[in-house]
Amino acid sequence: MHKVLVCIPAYNEGENISPVLDEIRMAASHYCDILVIDDGSQDNTREVCKGKGIPVISHIYNLGYGAALKTAYEYAAEHDYDFVIQMDADGQHDVINIERIYQEISSTDADIVIGSRFLGEGSDLKTSFLKKIAVGILDYMIKLTSKVVVTDPTSGLQGISRKAFLFYARFNHFSLDYPDANMIVQMALNKFNITEIPAIMHPRHAGKGMHSGIFKPIRYILLMTLSILIVRIREAKHAKGR
Repeated sequence: MHKVLVCIPAYNEGENISPVLDEIRMAASHYCDILVIDDGSQDNTREVCKGKGIPVISHIYNLGYGAALKTAYEYAAEHDYDFVIQMDADGQHDVINIERIYQEISSTDADIVIGSRFLGEGSDLKTSFLKKIAVGILDYMIKLTSKVVVTDPTSGLQGISRKAFLFYARFNHFSLDYPDANMIVQMALNKFNITEIPAIMHPRHAGKGMHSGIFKPIRYILLMTLSILIVRIREAKHAKGR
C-alpha cells in the first residue's frame, strides 16, 4: 500500500479551505493523509484547519507559494511518503482529481503528473484572455528549452513521485516564489518523466488568485521567462561538469 500525502499550501484562505478539506476527507482520506502548509496567513486559515483536526505546518510569516510547497516536500521526505499530491486551497481543484492523479502516478513511470484544465472536457473554470496569452508564451518557452510539451504550465494540481520530491527537497532545487514553468524545464532537463492528464477545475469560492489583475500577470511572465532562461543556462553548465 502506497503512502500518499495530499498537501495544500494556503495563504489567507479561511473563507475557502473548510469545504475543500471536507471534500478531500470524503473522497480520499481512506488512502491519503492531508497536510496544510499555512504560509503566514493573517486570517483564520490555521484555526479552521485545526478545528477540523487537520495537521498544519505554519510559517511565521509569508514566505511564498514555492516555500510552502518546499516545506511539504521536506515533510514528505522525512515521513517516508511514496507520493505527494498537491492542490490549491481555494476550491478550484475538484477532489475527483486526486484519485485520477494517484492512479496515473502509481501505475506508470511518471515522476510528475500535471492536472491540466486545457485537456479533455469538464472544467467550468473560465480563463481570461491575458491568462491564455501567458500560458501560450510559457508553453512555447518550455518546448523551446526542454523539448517537453505541456498545456497547463501554471497548474498547481500535481502528483509528485518520491524520486521527484526528494530532488525538490534538496537545497536550491526548488523555486521559492513562482515554481511553475521554470520547474518543469528543470525537471525535464534532469530526465524526470513529466506527463499531463485532464483535470476538472472550478472558479474560486472567494477572494482573488495570486495572478489576478492586469499588471501581476505581466510581471509574472517577465519573471518566469527570466527564470526559465536561468534554469536552462544553469542546467547546461551542470551537464558539462558531469
